[in-house]
Amino acid sequence: MVKPADLGRGPGRLMARRGRHQYDRDRYDIPDGPDQGSWRSTRTFMRGRFEAIPKLHEQFGDAFSIDILPGPRTMVVFSDPADIKEIFGADPSQFHAGEGNAILKPVMGEHSVLLTDDGAHQRARKLLMPAFTGPAMRGYRPLVEGIAKVAVDSWHDGEHMMTLERMNSITLDIILQVVFGVTDEANLAELRPRVNRMVDIGPFMLMAWIYPPLSHLPPWRNYFNNQKEVDRLLYAEISDRRAASDLESRDDVLSRLLRVGEEEGEAPLTDEELRDQLVTLLLAGHETTASALTWTLHELGRHPDLLARAVEAADTGDDAYLEACLKEGMRVHPVIDFVARTLKSDQVVGGRRLPKGVTVTPSIMLSHSREESWADAHRFDPDRFLGGTKVAANTWIPFGGGVRRCIGAAFSLMEGTVVLREVLQRYEVSADHPAPNRLRNITNVAGDQAPLHLKAR
Repeated sequence: MVKPADLGRGPGRLMARRGRHQYDRDRYDIPDGPDQGSWRSTRTFMRGRFEAIPKLHEQFGDAFSIDILPGPRTMVVFSDPADIKEIFGADPSQFHAGEGNAILKPVMGEHSVLLTDDGAHQRARKLLMPAFTGPAMRGYRPLVEGIAKVAVDSWHDGEHMMTLERMNSITLDIILQVVFGVTDEANLAELRPRVNRMVDIGPFMLMAWIYPPLSHLPPWRNYFNNQKEVDRLLYAEISDRRAASDLESRDDVLSRLLRVGEEEGEAPLTDEELRDQLVTLLLAGHETTASALTWTLHELGRHPDLLARAVEAADTGDDAYLEACLKEGMRVHPVIDFVARTLKSDQVVGGRRLPKGVTVTPSIMLSHSREESWADAHRFDPDRFLGGTKVAANTWIPFGGGVRRCIGAAFSLMEGTVVLREVLQRYEVSADHPAPNRLRNITNVAGDQAPLHLKAR
């Protein structure tokens, strides 16, 4: 009789029934990790990974494994730039990013560019890319500037500002107007609170993403009922836009997507595909940029010398320095902290033979805090991204990498730079204390909303 303690040991290919222990230890080299059960590991990963992952790295080294639900499945976390380069450069047909992001499917939908693989992903990316080219970026910029200016005009000297709330408000309006093309104030007023309810959720609510049947029970039912209302509004907007007489002259992303297809030799996007891509752009491009801006302003508020340089950059049109501030904010405070690829066949990664079904996970968090890559890594220093300094490949990866690199990366940096300039041209900011980190939705945000004092210039 085999005892549980004997499972996974010796040459007999005995296999346990959960997590990494199900794999044959003679054939595969899955790195060690915490042996605390998949439920506890999942809870830690969903609620406290910002503290837990660095401790696991310290304990197990540059590669370690975690068993998480559903499944459970085994995640192998990597942080060495050479290993990350290998993963990003691997055959995407064998390293499925869409499958690795499957937890997002109940919200983003099966057609999302983040959740598809192989031919479906190639098609989605091909149709989305024209909306994010250089000329398109230049077309969006004036609208982004106008929205940011109107928002900052409403601020007041001496105000104690909850930064995350303000940045969320700005980036939400940018997404709704620049991406969705919604300019009618009544429609904006209906969409804003419903979208905020979609993103302002904690790890407990994410359990329904892991186990969709929970969506029929409170409190998860309320979340998904709200999502249905957002879908209703989006489908109505898509229908109205299809019938618009001025569609050819409109430059918002939705209008551009409605025009693509035939020229690229592809069938046009269906309403369902459009909905999934719009929700993906909303969730991946709204709160992420808001959080990056929040952390950047927070760091400037804690470093008067760097704030003075940033204020001068805003006054003189030095967007390179403002973008460097934003990039450094995203490095010190990674908004999304990992990338996932699920193996479709046995593969050797980082010198380890890993089995089909394992998810390999480049850690953005660990990459951005690696002392070998970033001297004094926890210090906020925008100069890392300026002048003759060359950022080593696969060490700064907030937008992922390889063929799956975020298509909205350029838009996010443009948007963030514009908003920083609008704020710093009129206000100096200061922070009383370091902001704590909190996991909200799938993003790392300032747990206290990073309050700042505003001083009119």
